[in-house]
Amino acid sequence: MTVSFATSPDRYRHWTLRVDGPVATVTLRVDEQGGLVPGYELKMNSYDLGVDIELYDLTQRLRFEHPGVKAVVLTGGLERMFCAGANIRMLAQSSHAWKVNFCKFTNETRNGIEDAGEHSGQTWIAALNGTAAGGGYELALACDEIVLVDDGSSAVSLPEVSLLGVLPGTGGLTRLTDKRHVRRDLADVFATRPEGLRGPAAVAWGLVDAAVPRHAFAAEVARRAAGAAARSARPSGAAGVPLTPLEREDGDGDGDGGDVIRYPYVSARLDRAGRRADITVTGPPGPPPADPVTEGAAYWPLAVTRALDDLILHLRANEPALGIWVLRATGDPALVLAHDARLREADDWFASEVRHYYKRTLKRLDVTSRSLVAVLDPGTAFAGLLAELALAADRQYMLEGVREDRDDGPAALWLTPSNDGLYPMGNGLSRLGSRFWGRDGELAAVRARFGEPLEAAASARLGLVTLALDDLDFAEELRLALEERASLSPDALTGMEASHRFAGPETMETKIFGRLSAWQNWIFSRPNAAGPDGALRRYGTGRKGDYDLTRV
Repeated sequence: MTVSFATSPDRYRHWTLRVDGPVATVTLRVDEQGGLVPGYELKMNSYDLGVDIELYDLTQRLRFEHPGVKAVVLTGGLERMFCAGANIRMLAQSSHAWKVNFCKFTNETRNGIEDAGEHSGQTWIAALNGTAAGGGYELALACDEIVLVDDGSSAVSLPEVSLLGVLPGTGGLTRLTDKRHVRRDLADVFATRPEGLRGPAAVAWGLVDAAVPRHAFAAEVARRAAGAAARSARPSGAAGVPLTPLEREDGDGDGDGGDVIRYPYVSARLDRAGRRADITVTGPPGPPPADPVTEGAAYWPLAVTRALDDLILHLRANEPALGIWVLRATGDPALVLAHDARLREADDWFASEVRHYYKRTLKRLDVTSRSLVAVLDPGTAFAGLLAELALAADRQYMLEGVREDRDDGPAALWLTPSNDGLYPMGNGLSRLGSRFWGRDGELAAVRARFGEPLEAAASARLGLVTLALDDLDFAEELRLALEERASLSPDALTGMEASHRFAGPETMETKIFGRLSAWQNWIFSRPNAAGPDGALRRYGTGRKGDYDLTRV
């Protein structure tokens, strides 16, 4: 099946949104029969990828369509049950790749919730009206505050290790220690105690911020939401920007055997024989408007970001054999630079949201397990914010001089202050900072050339491209490099690329995507979890998993 990541509130099956002035209430009431694929029921507010797709859409709309919302209350719509986590039947029947990609997308959505609190003044409060188990508690952990109902039965737990032979797949272990500062030994006990903790004990261990009797629960949540709203700097009277449906066309590649996906300003040609996707981003048609809000979702930086976001998700979920993504940018660099400067210098809420959305989309690209190759040839528009795409690539190939058959002028790379930290990676560094980690003199030399057109010789000398070649060698060298890449083990490449992309310090985010994702990837392929007698297969049958007890 083909997974679509496009949805809207009128199509939600699992979430409802209510906005009361500066406070929004987001309620999870999962449709048991609303699974994305057949074969399981979503009981006890458990979720699958379809539930998370709606949640991701909802978080985006809260930031763009509701600038006046300053606090978000996240709660459950079932009696005494907040969320039972990822649906185990779904996990048991899913392919290895599906499970891993599901965990990755879910992680990204959780990180987006945290980003809203940190950068948009939109505080999320988890109002746990009942038990929050596994991924349900991990969803709460992504919020800024957690309030648990103290009714003698509702608990928070991470039962994956004890019951399923896997790990909490969306950062639960890392957030316990790095975000909530739960003591290591207590985190160890908690993560091996399937029943979890209730009420005051959960507060004492740092697992929740408050445990409140049911009769006082709503008032306590309202008090916290009002306090968060009062502290927020989000505008009170601003009109939101509707995220209108994406314009996307899927078609054949003019008879060449490939498929083409087209959005305004972004396109992808799928070369299945070559195992690659050629992705092209097109620059703006004109200068930036005086007031970008008037253009809404058509505002060029926002339109490009939404298209890239959808394309990345589509290719990750639906085209796993296309292991190489070749990135190009075309258009007028001067217009790109004008938009780059306008977006960087603006201090209004809308510009801020567009910047952070582009940042999150670039982060999604960073953690995508595909080989990324940037091609800079005549007509290229890798400038300012679009230069981030070239810097995100594992390699950059640049043509030196001009093509004999074209009159575009030589290719140039334009860097600006936007490339110096406006769009940080998950490690907290800019992509330039990661590229030149430990090479401060080279980074300083690049900074000294901000705003200049850096043609091939200068880009190579500054260390900004992998190879700069003339027209006689360029096409052949690029072809050989892509063919060689396509012949290598995708598993080995995934590990290699992830190791190289994130230089420097670790953060909670890099731990979640690096350590946890790598361990979960391995554990999901082991028979103790995923084999015919493993814990995922036997869950709910009354029989424990049949474990190979040898440590590896």
